[in-house]
Amino acid sequence: MNEENDFTVLIEQDEDGVYVAKVSEIDGCYTQGRTFEEVLTRIKEAIEVCLEADRERINPMKFIGIQKVQLKCPN
Repeated sequence: MNEENDFTVLIEQDEDGVYVAKVSEIDGCYTQGRTFEEVLTRIKEAIEVCLEADRERINPMKFIGIQKVQLKCPN
C-alpha cells in the first residue's frame, strides 16, 4: 500500500532565472529547473529518491517525537 504524504516545497528563482526547489523536512532534498513546471517534476522525483534512500538505511527507526514524563520517586 502506498502512503500519501504532503511536503512543503520552497521554490526560489535565482539571478539567472533558474528555479530552485527545496524540501526542508528532508535533509539534502533539493533540485533545480529552467521552468516552474520542470522544477515541480524534478522535486517530486527528488523526494521519491530521498525517501527511498531513507528506507534503505541500516537503522529503519522513524522519529516519532519527544515526550516529557513526570514520576514521583520514593524517598
